[in-house]
Amino acid sequence: MEDRIIKTEYADVMEQSYIDYAMSVIIARALPDIRDGLKPVQRRTLYDMHELGIRYDKPYRKSARIVGDTMGKYHPHGDSSIYDALVVMSQEFKKGLPLIDGHGNFGSIEGDGAAAMRYTEARLEKITQEAYLADLDKDVVDFVPNFDETEKEPSVLPVKIPNFLVNGAEGIAVGMATSVPPHNLAEVIDATKAYMANPDISNRELLRYLKGPDFPTGGIVCNKDELLTIYETGTGKLKLRGKVDIEKGKAGKTLVVISEIPYTMIGAGIGKFLMDVAALAESKKTNDIVDISNQSSKEGIRIVIELRKDADVDNFINMLYKKTRLEDTFGVNMLAVCDGRPETLSLKGVLKHVVDFQFEVNTRKYTNLLARETERREVQEGLIKACNVIDLIIEILRGSKDRAMAKACLVDGVTDGITFKSKSSVIMASQLRFTERQANAILEMRLYKLIGLEIDALIKEHEQTMANIYRYEDILARHDSMAMVIENELDAIKKEFGKKRKTQITNAEEAVYEENKLEEMNLVCLIDRFGYARCIDEATFERNKETALLENKFVFGCKNTGKICVFTNTGNLHTIKVLDLPFGKFRDKGIPLDNVSNFDSAKERMIYAASQSELNLYRIIFVTKQAMCKIVDGGEFDVSKRMVAATKLMEDDEVISVCAYKEQKGIVLQTEGGYFLRFDLSEIPEKKKAAVGVRGMKLAPNDAVEEVYYVSALAESRITYKEKEMELSKIKLGKRDGKGVKVRV
Repeated sequence: MEDRIIKTEYADVMEQSYIDYAMSVIIARALPDIRDGLKPVQRRTLYDMHELGIRYDKPYRKSARIVGDTMGKYHPHGDSSIYDALVVMSQEFKKGLPLIDGHGNFGSIEGDGAAAMRYTEARLEKITQEAYLADLDKDVVDFVPNFDETEKEPSVLPVKIPNFLVNGAEGIAVGMATSVPPHNLAEVIDATKAYMANPDISNRELLRYLKGPDFPTGGIVCNKDELLTIYETGTGKLKLRGKVDIEKGKAGKTLVVISEIPYTMIGAGIGKFLMDVAALAESKKTNDIVDISNQSSKEGIRIVIELRKDADVDNFINMLYKKTRLEDTFGVNMLAVCDGRPETLSLKGVLKHVVDFQFEVNTRKYTNLLARETERREVQEGLIKACNVIDLIIEILRGSKDRAMAKACLVDGVTDGITFKSKSSVIMASQLRFTERQANAILEMRLYKLIGLEIDALIKEHEQTMANIYRYEDILARHDSMAMVIENELDAIKKEFGKKRKTQITNAEEAVYEENKLEEMNLVCLIDRFGYARCIDEATFERNKETALLENKFVFGCKNTGKICVFTNTGNLHTIKVLDLPFGKFRDKGIPLDNVSNFDSAKERMIYAASQSELNLYRIIFVTKQAMCKIVDGGEFDVSKRMVAATKLMEDDEVISVCAYKEQKGIVLQTEGGYFLRFDLSEIPEKKKAAVGVRGMKLAPNDAVEEVYYVSALAESRITYKEKEMELSKIKLGKRDGKGVKVRV
């Protein structure tokens, strides 16, 4: 038993296990193979449809059947990943060349998901059958055992085009990711042929044929001059813009029509764009918008923004480029599995691997075809020779006792035991030397083959076989002949399936727009106890002052150009732009702070809120549950981040009170156990916001600060404690870090 125990470092085992897992994800799940441009789940789905006979010219089959069969035979990783791959391969707005013909609801460009697989049907596209799955029966690729070794699957599909470029690729592995934009099929084929004609061609020269990405959504690539660097290194960023047209509207108004969107806006991006445009109007960054409508349909994208008569259209369009996703970036990382390892490739590198694969596939194909034709020639020559001595063949067959005796005579000229009509027949039969294959063909030949027309057809078939043999031998012997075959196939695919480019490639100037200067206004911010915030003007507040103070937890002045600060019990400070809060009438409903900041009402509680400009004028007092106190300069909270730590807390501690240090003179700490301690605020030192602070009170075991009160010399401070009224100034004045006095009720 001890001999079976392997002692090793746990860290070494974990490291090796993680490396094995990472490589499995990289090679067998997330990254496409450079040869066929497909990830394993895509390859297995297409192959399974091919095996099920779901051809482009056959009826559709239920997607659930395809998914189930693929999962059971080849891809045991869950049905959702298989169906998602099937759906994406059928979406013409995602793929430059859809590989699956979907029937039913397969989602939309606006982000609608596909129907469940039990409701949809699918079949292969014609190009998939002809350019991706053809020749699988000719031993052109290796077949490997599936996960349980009960089936065989191709390690790669014999794809005839650079699918890695045509359809692009997206995948996130462990520590690496691939992101390749789709390209125009005709241009990719032209670039492939250019590389085959001159393997020393440069990437710059290749870009004469392949202009750049061609997204199915159209749009504009704005950084043409950067394409060379992107295709040379395999990495970079494409700057995309939607296509914008100007139309005349009613009553002299202008319509800004977006007819093509950036590829990155597919899905929920369109809805987000509409919300962003509406937000520009609501935040008063533009006053030009009259109406927004999404008139998109099956015919294409059409988003219409109606502008007022005197609007500066060019400035407005530039604002859309700057403030919305109408201008976006697409990160390119041409990473693929090459020779069993991940590699980032240049454009020329991609074409080299694809062309090498084509030569390998065609070499195996024509080697296999040559072997078949050679066998066919052998049989044909035997049948022709047999027809010339058909009478002798018939005599041998009639005189033989069994098939073995007849075959021995045909192959080796053995005449023993065979009855012949004459001695000359015996002499002729002993001279026969057919091959095994020829003899079997003669023995299985039917009598109708002796008809004159059938013999002529056999001779013509033999002549065609000889022509095929000469052709295949020439293709295998000469590189130029093989190249011509590949080019002819590419030309045929381009002629039948090539389409015009949709994406425009250009160099566009940086979008520059003049932002409308916001007129500064004094507002009053109202935040209720539920965390809903809104702003009203000062005049409205004065008319409803009493109600506003009664119904809201925090009421303070602010400017529309500034920010408000919200301190929470967790020690966080959340900053919110005043422009992000709704401005309107007194009874208008506010917006939850959760929606405009990182504040989480489920985990945090508001302690204090004020405008950022007000905080700059004062120092801020902090008191925690464990009686830690400090004073911080308000200027430290003039931050640009949406959330920062306003104070440092000890374990199991939380903020009880935050207050601006104005005219207060003293502070009173009240504990849950009924102890009160009053001391001067001057005893609390000023600290940085990252500090914990000093202890303000010695707490009894299991006791904690419950309330914090402030005493001012200008007014009396009365509180009610357990239904007993107390004057804070009457509490004995002590020192910081004292125990305080017990108040008995």
